[in-house]
Amino acid sequence: MTQEFELAASLGAGVTGRSGAWSFIQGFTAHWAGALESGDGWAEADLVDAEERLGIRLPTALREAYLLFGRRHDLTSNHDVLLGPAELYVDGAKEALVFRHENQGAASWGILLDSIQDDDPAVVIRPDLADKSAERWEEWLERLSLCFVEIVLSESVQADEELCDFLDPDGDSIDLLEANTVQLPFPAYPIGQEEHTIRWFLGQDVLLRDDGGMAILARGRTAEDLDRVRDLLPGDWINDDR
Repeated sequence: MTQEFELAASLGAGVTGRSGAWSFIQGFTAHWAGALESGDGWAEADLVDAEERLGIRLPTALREAYLLFGRRHDLTSNHDVLLGPAELYVDGAKEALVFRHENQGAASWGILLDSIQDDDPAVVIRPDLADKSAERWEEWLERLSLCFVEIVLSESVQADEELCDFLDPDGDSIDLLEANTVQLPFPAYPIGQEEHTIRWFLGQDVLLRDDGGMAILARGRTAEDLDRVRDLLPGDWINDDR
């Protein structure tokens, strides 16, 4: 684990509120993905244009995230897609402001209009189902700033194939993961679910996401770090050509 940036400790502070979330993202990106720069965010004018078009004031947490790193696709859109200010929209039922899409259109993330006035509102998710009448907005994470921490972490484990990999777990994989890595202080989600929740872990310079025992995603700071976790959790890693 790195001496320059204590990921677990920083994340512990990052899950408590907006300022902690942005501090965590700044530290994480500097040591894992490339430091944030002034041009990485959208301009204030872009957000104002979006607000005038939508007829609503964007939540403070959404504005802060967009201004800080909203244009860094490597942090927000390696797999799923963070919408730009000009792409934000209210869903057809006029229930939520949509700001993120699953990469194949299987789901959307949004903020319920009933809570749009909150500085750091809860985030909901809606699956795209064949039976449209069955689609419902469901709880995802309790704060938008927390969701942006999750976005940065999730997109980081789905980036460069040299540094990232995917494991279809077998019967021992989760036990080995829990025994040999540290669970990070990020709440299990989607909130309200008791089974198949997503959890985050940290090995020796390797970030891992457990998708409810159905998949393990890993990101090493170096290719050698990733190889080490592949050896620790043996199995059919899809990018492992050793």
